[in-house]
Amino acid sequence: MAVNTDVMTTKTETSAVAGAGGDSRTPLMSQSAAHEWATQGVALGHVPVTLHGRTLAPNTRIPLNLDWVEEVRVNTSAVERRAGTIGARRSVKKDWQAAWLLRAIACMDLTTLSGDDSAERVKRLCAKARRPLQDHLIKALGIEELHLHTGAVCVYHAFVETAVKALRGSGIPVAAVSTGFPAGLSPLAERVNEIRRSVEAGASEIDIVITRAHVFNGEWNALYDEVAAFKDACGEAHMKAILGTGDLLTLRNVGRASWVAMMAGSDFIKTSTGKEAVNATLPVSLVMVRAIREYAERTGMSVGYKPAGGIKTAKQALDWMALMKDELGRPWLEPSLFRYGASSMLADIERQLEHHVTGRYSAVSRHPIA
Repeated sequence: MAVNTDVMTTKTETSAVAGAGGDSRTPLMSQSAAHEWATQGVALGHVPVTLHGRTLAPNTRIPLNLDWVEEVRVNTSAVERRAGTIGARRSVKKDWQAAWLLRAIACMDLTTLSGDDSAERVKRLCAKARRPLQDHLIKALGIEELHLHTGAVCVYHAFVETAVKALRGSGIPVAAVSTGFPAGLSPLAERVNEIRRSVEAGASEIDIVITRAHVFNGEWNALYDEVAAFKDACGEAHMKAILGTGDLLTLRNVGRASWVAMMAGSDFIKTSTGKEAVNATLPVSLVMVRAIREYAERTGMSVGYKPAGGIKTAKQALDWMALMKDELGRPWLEPSLFRYGASSMLADIERQLEHHVTGRYSAVSRHPIA
């Protein structure tokens, strides 16, 4: 399956993303629009997913089709040209930009994966996930009825119980990185048991790491069996398969690994651990998103996407949302199918919204938790 070079030219439909715009002197959203926005898929699996008018089912495991894997072809120069147009050809301003940034917050996995993490840091992060914007911004934007929060909080296994307790009653899921994160090189039985322990501790999402060597060696059956074993260990928890795209060397490897992970039953495919030298990029994302689209066309099933690592600014958030809107359509702008792995990005989004409201940028030091 070749990654083609066509450019979708659908008009940006910002009102469908996060409420309606209007006169910049008035609140961003009406009360009715806020209620409508707030019910659009904040919880996983609550939004009907369609592609080209076809209703899609959630992804389930299918037999490994090596023909699909082997026929993956990627025109690297064409992908890079297409990716280079995303930020240049897509722009949203004023109320529209504010609405898109609110949607970005709702699709964010607020993350802390540092060696010096502590229970207190995780608790503060959970408080920020519950209330990602300061009260004066919420009031100025007129979005009190949104009850806006992030898509999830992502932590190491050791802090799953802490995060679950801190988020109780909020509806915000806890995601745990697992399977020997970030290298994914511990014995398979240990990685499977780690997943089970995180689920028992209360994690409802698991971010697993594949063995990159399976990709380098073309060991597609081994990769499929590994991801399938991880999915079985997840049980009812949603599984995001981290491909470690910065380590995979070629876009063709990225495309092939994406297909195997999806056929093995992944609910999401994710770019990076955030620990590689190169993390999420638009060219890599384009290849993965096109794989999701073609997989949906062939199987009738939907898979989510999570770019992670290196996404730090509001402008980058808008670029990735434009990519998802162009390539997969409106349903992939919901937390059920799109997440950012980020932390510092929230501070920049807050600063942009502060500027929208007051005409001034706030100091970064005003947003230390993000």
